[in-house]
Amino acid sequence: MNHGISVLFRAIPLAMAAFCFAYGAYIYTAGSDPARLTAGPVVFFLGAICMALYSTAATIIRQIIGTYNEASKYIFPAIGYSFALATFVCGIFILTSHMAGSLITGHVVCGLGLITVCVSTAATSSSRFGLIPHNSADASFSINPEGFSVGQAATLIGIVVVAALAAWVWCILLFVRGTLPAHIVAGSVMFGIACVCTALIGLVASIARQIRGSYTMREKSRWQSLALVMGFLAFALGVIMLIVLRGQPINFVGFVLFGLALICWSISSKVILLAKIWHADFPLAKRIPVIPILTALTCLFMAAFLFEAALFAPKYFVPARVLTGFGAICFTLYSIVSILESGASRK
Repeated sequence: MNHGISVLFRAIPLAMAAFCFAYGAYIYTAGSDPARLTAGPVVFFLGAICMALYSTAATIIRQIIGTYNEASKYIFPAIGYSFALATFVCGIFILTSHMAGSLITGHVVCGLGLITVCVSTAATSSSRFGLIPHNSADASFSINPEGFSVGQAATLIGIVVVAALAAWVWCILLFVRGTLPAHIVAGSVMFGIACVCTALIGLVASIARQIRGSYTMREKSRWQSLALVMGFLAFALGVIMLIVLRGQPINFVGFVLFGLALICWSISSKVILLAKIWHADFPLAKRIPVIPILTALTCLFMAAFLFEAALFAPKYFVPARVLTGFGAICFTLYSIVSILESGASRK
């Protein structure tokens, strides 16, 4: 990877973050109807996930081009966790503000904060990413003393597991204790968010364990399957919501779940790549970045149809805008997968 390409791959998440922040703010300030007050903050805080992905990209790229230093080990994770904390705090503030649509918006923004925590942990776990090619070429499968200790690897994986569990518990409480249609919407979206957080467990575990050198051949299918299954669960619930709630104002949540499923599959491309090149030569590794490109385009195509549908059915206003932000997330994941392919392959 030359300097120009490294700048491009770091610019992509920053550009997508700027888009989400600007577009979310524009939606929010362009009117006072509840749909805008929901779509605006959600799209805006998708930018926090893009910033956490930037931290991951910068962490790996600097190691590839030889500009990673001691300060970088703390600066980039701090950027991601700072945006995660700000997102979660803003979500709590929205929940307690009692503004129109605050119940759905607040819960979803808090969920985006949990995703940002998981992505920031992926950035932290990538702090010794340069060891992966070396460990992958070690035929003895021995533990690398320069990698993470047992406690460090367990802590990194544990952070994401706790975030995912929090999202699942949050989802269950919304479904069980909620009685309003808004609780169904918030619970459904939180279900998709929990799926994304769970898919990120596979990514963080793969990175941390490959850096340590404890990643086994049996784990290849385990983490791939986890990320893929989470995407299918979110997609399946989306289909169920569209069918069960057909004709109701809240059935739009099915399309939001489709977008979250596409994000899970974008994440799975990173997990699949790490698995395929571990102690193996995978000629199609350069083709794997096509997956998040396809998911990004799918999000944008769905958003285009929903923009038209919203002219006749206002309930599609929110998913049309949110899917646009999801497309930005998927495109950002394209840059991360490309960086992984460049840095983790044995050359």
